[in-house]
Amino acid sequence: MAFGYCDSPGTHMQRNLTHQLVHDLGLAIVQGSYAVGAALPSEAEICKQFGVSRSATREAVKMLAAKGLLNSRPRQGIRVLPEARWNMFDTEVLGWLLQSRPSRDLLLEFTQMRQGVEPSAAALAAENATPEAIADIEAALQRMADAEAGFDDALESDIGFHTSILVASGNRFYVQMSAFVETALRVSIRFTNAMKGVTGADVRAHADIYNAIRKHNPKLARRKVEVLLDESIELIEKGRSVKSTLR
Repeated sequence: MAFGYCDSPGTHMQRNLTHQLVHDLGLAIVQGSYAVGAALPSEAEICKQFGVSRSATREAVKMLAAKGLLNSRPRQGIRVLPEARWNMFDTEVLGWLLQSRPSRDLLLEFTQMRQGVEPSAAALAAENATPEAIADIEAALQRMADAEAGFDDALESDIGFHTSILVASGNRFYVQMSAFVETALRVSIRFTNAMKGVTGADVRAHADIYNAIRKHNPKLARRKVEVLLDESIELIEKGRSVKSTLR
């Protein structure tokens, strides 16, 4: 289905068309519409099929190649790379995976990654967080309490709490992971809450993490986050024994 024009659009329009094409082709690749190693249509065919310019098509292919989804070489065409080559830390790639086939195995691996990052981030926050960063964690916690009372969004406030701790750590690498963590949490939190039969997070457990950070107790902050993530792992593994795909 065409969503644009091939007649030399303006810079702003071309940028929008490029990003739309990246999204449509990326999602199709992740969904398995193109087999690994298979050749995609030529640039001319993509331009005609999606109604975009040649330059927008070339730029989209470059962006998907940078994400590890495609390989484009002279005389070999545009080919789909195996999943092992995909950049899983790219928020668009992760979002496409979670949108098209959000498996419990994927959520388990994501939560295992969180186990390696978030307890350390909380400990660093307890050591290094500025008063402003601690205030941001407190504000996120208050939003969670408000959500529990029906006055705020439970998912957004929960995500805000976890990402504010990454920022409060002061570690630039953890801060850079905020968008990635946010993307996956949008699916992970819904799943674990459903498994627990609740609509929102345990505010008290999150308050324990906040208080440990506020009191500058890194060991306790680390442990409180570990307990929270251990529970998530247990819930996801329990779900894996029932069905492999989230729907």
